[in-house]
Amino acid sequence: MPPRPEPCSTPWRVAVVASLYNPQWVNGLVSHFESELRAISPNSQIQLHHVPGSFEIPLAAEILAGSRRVDAVATFGVLLDGSTAHATLVAQAVTGALLQTSLRHRIPVLHEILLVKDAAQAVARCLEPELNRGTEAARAAVRMLRTLEALRLPHSSPTE
Repeated sequence: MPPRPEPCSTPWRVAVVASLYNPQWVNGLVSHFESELRAISPNSQIQLHHVPGSFEIPLAAEILAGSRRVDAVATFGVLLDGSTAHATLVAQAVTGALLQTSLRHRIPVLHEILLVKDAAQAVARCLEPELNRGTEAARAAVRMLRTLEALRLPHSSPTE
């Protein structure tokens, strides 16, 4: 996991969209995300929105991104890869939709809809600090917000 970015006082407005399905793991992701974002940017505002499952996350993310009232959207869900293709199909659909939302609205949409093989993988990525994808999402959000801020700065014209 990349190291924590330098702290800042920028008051980012970040929306979190979290699935109500598999709450024992999703809540861990959200909790780690919120803690890490507050450690980096204590003035940030975090809005939490719950949706029934991972498949519903892209619609909420699209609405939030299009509202222009948030600087980034972080999405959290956990899919257990079972004996059918259902989880894979949901993961693929959600991934494509979230990418399109990010590109369309030009804001970071952090994708942490995890497709895991078993409970042990979910625990390692959602509850343990070493691989925690919630922590990583907060760090990625700050890095992307800073990068976009730099890209949007007016460029000075070359002097002749």
